[in-house]
Amino acid sequence: MATRQARIDTNERPRTSDVERDFEFTAADFARIRELIHRRAGISLSDHKRDMAYSRLARRLRACGIDTFRQYLDRLEAQQESDEWEAFVNALTTNLTAFFRESHHFPILADFVKGRQQPVSVWCSAASTGEEPYSIAMTLIEALGDHAARQCSVLSTDIDSQVLAKADAGVYSLDQVKHLSTERLKRFFLKGTGAHAGLVKVRPEVRALVKFERLNLTEANYNLRSPFDAIFCRNVMIYFDKPTQAQVLTRFEPLMKPGALLFAGHSENFTYVTQAFRLRGQTVYELAGDAKGAAAPRNARALAGEVA
Repeated sequence: MATRQARIDTNERPRTSDVERDFEFTAADFARIRELIHRRAGISLSDHKRDMAYSRLARRLRACGIDTFRQYLDRLEAQQESDEWEAFVNALTTNLTAFFRESHHFPILADFVKGRQQPVSVWCSAASTGEEPYSIAMTLIEALGDHAARQCSVLSTDIDSQVLAKADAGVYSLDQVKHLSTERLKRFFLKGTGAHAGLVKVRPEVRALVKFERLNLTEANYNLRSPFDAIFCRNVMIYFDKPTQAQVLTRFEPLMKPGALLFAGHSENFTYVTQAFRLRGQTVYELAGDAKGAAAPRNARALAGEVA
């Protein structure tokens, strides 16, 4: 939704096999799917996602041995605590992420945490398969040093339990880390050998900073205790309608320490959603009227969004 609490894949197109449909799929079925995913995950599914919804959920019908979308959706609504709800949400979301995606944010974070009272805590609210929270952890180590960073924490949450399992394992292909510098690869990853050739694993000292939990951003109560120095919520809000965006931002407010920063995605603008946050840099926000803020970053140009 990098990035993500799970995100809808905007580029997916129906496969040829999807055109010859095994199941009847009516406008009423799609309308119910849109209503249910919005109610459950806050996601606004647009009209052009109809083929995607069919393709993804037809697999669930086959897995459940159900003959019609109506029966499947009836079962969901009748069993509100069913595990199938998780499969339903997972099916309709896609996670797009990469290490140090939207790279201008990480020098800003590094400069910012140097002026904060230690230990620093960061919440990555859309962890996806782990590249974003591990990038945050690596940034903390580089900025603060091994000893100070060891006391810091990165809470990483996502609505999709499947991607969280991958994130928790911390194992990636060489292709997924090909854009990282040789220095970072050597410092933060272990290279697989033998049966694990072609893979890398996040080093234990990096993994130790990160805690993964399942969380739905549209829930009324996040049950998070400690406030954060920074919250990353990037490329998620674009899949919520404006009222849902406002609700999520309202829930962020009490979870932010004085002077804390909120990092948004490159195509997200919260200025017209809420008056609680003001733009402080390139897709970086702070609480409006927060006079208790932390010391100014050493690199003011970075916070002004001038980092390439």
